[in-house]
Amino acid sequence: MLIRNAKDSAGKAIEVWLRDGKIAAVGLGLLVPEGEEVLDAKGRTVLPAFIDTHCHWRTPGFEYKEDISTGSAAAAAGGYTFVNLMPNTKPVCSSAEIAHAVEAEAARVGLCDANQTVSITKDFDGKTLDHLLTLPEDIKFITEDGNGVMNNAVMARAFAIATERGLTIMSHAEDREISPWDYRLAENIETVRNCHLAEYYGTRLHMCHVSTRESVDAVRMSRMRGARVSCEVTPHHLWFDDSRLTYRVNPPIRKADDVTALIDAIKDGTVTCIGTDHAPHTAEEKEKGAAGMVGLETAFGVCYTKLCREQRLPLEMLSFLMSAGPAAVLGLADRKGMLEPGYDADIVLVDLDHMYEVHADELHSKSKNCPYDGALLYGKVVTTIKGGKVTFQIEE
Repeated sequence: MLIRNAKDSAGKAIEVWLRDGKIAAVGLGLLVPEGEEVLDAKGRTVLPAFIDTHCHWRTPGFEYKEDISTGSAAAAAGGYTFVNLMPNTKPVCSSAEIAHAVEAEAARVGLCDANQTVSITKDFDGKTLDHLLTLPEDIKFITEDGNGVMNNAVMARAFAIATERGLTIMSHAEDREISPWDYRLAENIETVRNCHLAEYYGTRLHMCHVSTRESVDAVRMSRMRGARVSCEVTPHHLWFDDSRLTYRVNPPIRKADDVTALIDAIKDGTVTCIGTDHAPHTAEEKEKGAAGMVGLETAFGVCYTKLCREQRLPLEMLSFLMSAGPAAVLGLADRKGMLEPGYDADIVLVDLDHMYEVHADELHSKSKNCPYDGALLYGKVVTTIKGGKVTFQIEE
């Protein structure tokens, strides 16, 4: 496939040739063999497809909220070709067998590849780590997302094991004994603890959905001391503050100065990726207080509108946050996240000037818990290409 009449992230004219699942050439006036399929980008912007460091597809056990087919469709519609899935399923993903089954089903569906993480403690019991000692080498990421490991000794042992076995810990920072009365302190105290453990043991640590100014400061200082710590922010923690939204997510929507601190951390390089924390729930569950929202299909529009149009950040920076940055965290940087020859032919075309209204009932996700319903956004995903094949296309 030859993509013609496109612009790159700097607004310059560009052509991209895709062949055998890889990017074969990037430039202008490309000479390609006769008979190649030609995709007219119609002046739209071509970017590396997006990679999500933090996602829930609810399989196994909660397929009534989302399944791999609907999750894959939502990802493709949002410009994603790779997602990193959390283990808070039923049963909890505490084994390579469950992880491999989820990944195989995503590959069968074929719209979006997936990496399935494994729980830090077995079945989220808060204490048992023996399963980590027998994980095969292809399992690289462990997390207690949705819970957090509260026991200091257990978490210290987990960090030691992770360093020895080359695992990355992805931290949901929340002390659940504190969160009933102070969500901010609950995040901050575990962020500081886990950053310290990463420094002490030399462990690779990724902090999930950082949302407070104190937490992002802790990550910044830890990185300055040479720790192998990275962090993500979510689109909803950039878009909303608690004066504008009372919608329940975990961590909660924070104050306006927290939003400013997160944006400043993007600008200075402390934050290196966007994670959607796509978390489907039914309407009944939301009415009963379930925390979470869907976000795969709105992520680029929200971030482009907030960061590029409002904050005047360059599109190149947003592209890094949604592609190359996540690829680096997930160990994919040698083949994904860049528009360069030899990289996977994972591409997204976006219309930066098209303002559109979000309609929750039109989302591809099985669940519709979307607080952006009715929001006006710029940056519409028009086409998603995975491995050189179109996985999503807006009808025109």
